[in-house]
Amino acid sequence: MALSMTHQIGSLVGTPLPTESTTGEPTASLSAASVWKTPATNLRVKASRSDTVTDGLSPPMSPCRSPVLGGIRPDLNAACQAFTMEPVEVEHVAGSRSKKAKGNNGVPVYVMMPLDSVTMGNGVNRKKAVNAAMAALKSAGVEGVMMDVWWGLVERERPGEYNWGGYNELMEMAKKHGLKVQAVMSFHQCGGNVGDSVTIPLPKWAVEEIDKDPDLAYTDQWGRRNYEYISLGCDTLPVLKGRTPIQCYADFMRAFRDNFKHLLGDTIVEIQVGMGPAGELRYPSYPEQNGTWKFPGIGAFQCYDKVFIYLCFSPYSFELFLFYLFLSFILFCVSNILSFTSMQYMLSSLQAAADAANKPEWGSTGPTDAGHYNNWPEDTNFFRKEGGGWDGEYGEFFLTWYSQMLLNHGERILTSAKSIYDNTGVKISVKVAGIHWHYGTRSHAPELTAGYYNTRNRDGYLPIAQMLARHGAVFNFTCIEMRDHEQPQDAQCAPEKLVHQVALATQKAQVHLAGENALPRYDEHAHDQILKASQLSNETEMCAFTYLRMNQHLFQPDNWRKFVAFVKKMKEGKSTDKCWEQVEREAEHFVHVTQPLVQEAVAMMH
Repeated sequence: MALSMTHQIGSLVGTPLPTESTTGEPTASLSAASVWKTPATNLRVKASRSDTVTDGLSPPMSPCRSPVLGGIRPDLNAACQAFTMEPVEVEHVAGSRSKKAKGNNGVPVYVMMPLDSVTMGNGVNRKKAVNAAMAALKSAGVEGVMMDVWWGLVERERPGEYNWGGYNELMEMAKKHGLKVQAVMSFHQCGGNVGDSVTIPLPKWAVEEIDKDPDLAYTDQWGRRNYEYISLGCDTLPVLKGRTPIQCYADFMRAFRDNFKHLLGDTIVEIQVGMGPAGELRYPSYPEQNGTWKFPGIGAFQCYDKVFIYLCFSPYSFELFLFYLFLSFILFCVSNILSFTSMQYMLSSLQAAADAANKPEWGSTGPTDAGHYNNWPEDTNFFRKEGGGWDGEYGEFFLTWYSQMLLNHGERILTSAKSIYDNTGVKISVKVAGIHWHYGTRSHAPELTAGYYNTRNRDGYLPIAQMLARHGAVFNFTCIEMRDHEQPQDAQCAPEKLVHQVALATQKAQVHLAGENALPRYDEHAHDQILKASQLSNETEMCAFTYLRMNQHLFQPDNWRKFVAFVKKMKEGKSTDKCWEQVEREAEHFVHVTQPLVQEAVAMMH
């Protein structure tokens, strides 16, 4: 017998409801447990559609703005009340541990977990609701989940002391449901970035060191400090209680490996290594915190920190000059002993590069005519299309150095990660930002300030892909769901063209490409675009796609129905020629089976 949505919701909130048979005769009341049984094979399921359609999406005006969806259906009032209630224990849906079909050439779908899945007290946030959500995801055919493993939570109090409490529970929960895990080594701050809904700072002891020496933070030309991620300029300097940042990251990854060695390669199948703000390999060039940057501003370079001591000859004190010369020599020797690949801090490295190019005058500062965070390219002398500094000899020198510093940072961390996770059965991946605004201009200013030396005349993503290929890492790219015509045309946004360029770069470098959506999207237009982007060529598909994000919106009935169909379509891959309507009809069974779990999972967010 078919069960109505209202009956299922009533069961979830503890109110037994009378049911009707297919002939209309009343039967006995059913308990919640009976609702959660897998329907019989001859069950007739009637698909229902919401009258509210999200076809007319407004163009997103910021990377952190999601499309406005319709209101909650009237028959979900009881489920909405569960937002403030502690979820109840659930039974697993029968058959939820079914294996992925052999020979399936589709794209496995993962779902990002909430940013605050682990609390500041190292427990699991809304454990029972997360358990219900995982069961529903598995039943819908989802491959696994992605979870941020926050450096600021695990090693918060003292260096070298790791508390894996909440993550131990989450990993075991995923294993119980047969879900695979993409674990993100999140060495960045959560809060103040695109899509951040909670605040998780860097470890206390690391912040203390930055407070003592603010040059450990990324710095713009106006002296504004950014605490999202420790500056790559001090990667190899022992500035964190006697350890270098690279050593801290390596020790953290090693501790993670040792603690979860029994799950590596089976439950934990991927380690995504954080390399910058939002976990992405980039500079924090467009920080939203405190309104510093707003879409579609060009951002700002982040390399204005500390320089070497410059010697000035004084005719009044030759002895003082000799003292400074001796001191400078000592500092130079020490800095080279401590750092083989980068001089002390960013500007010092820039000065060394300028000296090596016989242009010492280029090393004292970065560009001073590159505008402000919220300028557009044509507002600046450096980024303008005609005669802009980016296209000159100095621009080529500076942008090569700036982007190479980022690549060197990636090399250092990947070298550590590869040695730590070698022979464990896990993949290593790196996330690269989808900076699509002003992509249609000649200079590609927002990409340049973020560290991607990509212009109309130069491919900036091929060097990144080649660097990842050397370490066997996966190239994880965002903005996969976006379409060109949905974006503000005056900002010359071109996400589809950008994704295409990145796909070609990964193919040329022979590195695997995975994807994520940059914004929460639940409409079929976004799903269709993801499917299109995931099918790179006639021979190749993405190795995985991670869906943003597990929350109450995903589990709203209409969104959930579309999501289940989307997962099915992604898993079937190129081999299917089914239309959306046919896939949705086939997915309706899973929608029905998971409905009670979905209603409970809604309580996860509030």
